[in-house]
Amino acid sequence: MILEPRVLEGTYVRLEPAAEAHRQDMGDALNCDLETWQIQMASGMGAHFPAYWDAMLATEGRIPFAVRDRANRRLAGTSSFLFVDPRNRTLEIGSTWFRPEYRGTRINPESKLLMLAEAFGAGALRVQFGIDSRNARSQAACRKLGAREEGVLRRHRITWTGHKRDTILFSIIDKEWPEVKARLEERLAGA
Repeated sequence: MILEPRVLEGTYVRLEPAAEAHRQDMGDALNCDLETWQIQMASGMGAHFPAYWDAMLATEGRIPFAVRDRANRRLAGTSSFLFVDPRNRTLEIGSTWFRPEYRGTRINPESKLLMLAEAFGAGALRVQFGIDSRNARSQAACRKLGAREEGVLRRHRITWTGHKRDTILFSIIDKEWPEVKARLEERLAGA
């Protein structure tokens, strides 16, 4: 399984490998809803954004994307391939967030379709999602996606606010991908 940073483009979104040119737009998008990010992200926002940004670009096994709305070229948010393990052909899709006005639109489902297609097309056996137990919206999105809930990692991370986070794991395996893909394509066609 080899995953390389490259542009992923769909009908509604364009995922661009995160680069210095995205820093300001991404910071603005992230900081427009600080209350939500208290539970959405494990790392810091606001004044903590520069450290988050540096770590995002420097973390081994991570491929971060800037997600653009193709209709107006506006930066809608971000998502990343995390913990990429070529030997075991596994990875996580996470650190996903969108500006409030993009929630419930085609942006997230098509982003996930493109990322999952890239991962499974590269030979992934398993893609997981780790969600803060307090984040009901993201849990619902994983279930709607067709990911299976696997369990809870208790007190798994200490977030930027000092909260001891429980992480709920969801996953999709290669045998489930065709059904998940069809479901996502149907959602996008009917949206």
